[in-house]
Amino acid sequence: MKLFEPAELGALPLSNRIVMAPLTRTRAGEHGIPNDLLVEHYAQRAGLGLIVTEGTWPVQEGRSYPGQPGIETDEQIAGWRRVADAVHAEGGRIVMQLMHGGRVSHTAISATPRIVAPSAIAAPGQTHLPDGSKADMPVPHALTTDEVHEAVQGFVRAARNAIAAGLDGVEVHGANGYLVHEFMSAASNTRTDEYGGSPENRARFAIEVTTAVAEAIGADRTGIRLSPEHGIQGVVESDPADVHAVYTAVAEGLAPLGLAFVDILHAEPTGDLVQHIRRTAGAPLVANSGFSALTTRDEAIALVEGGHADAVGVGRAAIANPDLAYRWEQDTELNEPRPEFFYGATAEGYTDYPTLAEARAQAA
Repeated sequence: MKLFEPAELGALPLSNRIVMAPLTRTRAGEHGIPNDLLVEHYAQRAGLGLIVTEGTWPVQEGRSYPGQPGIETDEQIAGWRRVADAVHAEGGRIVMQLMHGGRVSHTAISATPRIVAPSAIAAPGQTHLPDGSKADMPVPHALTTDEVHEAVQGFVRAARNAIAAGLDGVEVHGANGYLVHEFMSAASNTRTDEYGGSPENRARFAIEVTTAVAEAIGADRTGIRLSPEHGIQGVVESDPADVHAVYTAVAEGLAPLGLAFVDILHAEPTGDLVQHIRRTAGAPLVANSGFSALTTRDEAIALVEGGHADAVGVGRAAIANPDLAYRWEQDTELNEPRPEFFYGATAEGYTDYPTLAEARAQAA
């Protein structure tokens, strides 16, 4: 079956078409430095065709969660080099998701004087602080036009750092209510400069970030993640005509680049919107079925065999099964994920899921 056959996404050779989706796991400690746990976790999953790392902050101001890794300091770069080396030693490929959290943060998490966003509109709800307490999402600083340009350069520096750390490429996080996505929605972007107002203006930041990153490290090593109509963290996209206009503008802006891939999270990956973005951007599609990282084997096979996607992103099954590609190819039993350990600081529910051979040996 095609899902288990090799593929190429730009300069990225994949041994199969199963992609580990970016998954926040909060194991990188106080200073965001990849440690032994991260090295083991990612190396265990090197049998997947491509690993997209958890969202990694490009600048301290963009850190969203305690325990989230960064790619800004020499220590963080060195930590990621250990991860990349371990994945490569197992024959795998790994790209880094660059995630500026924008307004989805708190100064107690970022340890900076402010958090930033397109406009001074707080995200809804509360967030967990490093001391375990909860706090309302604060009102962010609205980036000036010059600061928007500097934010683009923050992504560029991070992309270069990722390549210096030995990763195979990067994915710009333009989804799930974080900074790049915040620019796209009129609910979170009320700007009146060239980055706000019309769909084309609201698409501009995503295009500029991705273009600058592609110019810095090569378009064939650059992807972007999008989540149209997700409606998450206050980034509401409920007007179909506006959504179509914004994402058409994004895709048209990306089309000249020749990106390695476009990674789209949507409830209907075979539907008109996702396939329109795919055709317009002219890049291979990594499709994610639904909004809850619950892609099944049958769904993945159908997406690729049906020509709806070039590869398929998988979340929870990849968390629970380090040898997922082998298990799916052999159509064997799977470990069940343990959601209570999705976020934490220990190996439990992170690196202690058994391979098929280990599970069968334990059962015997």
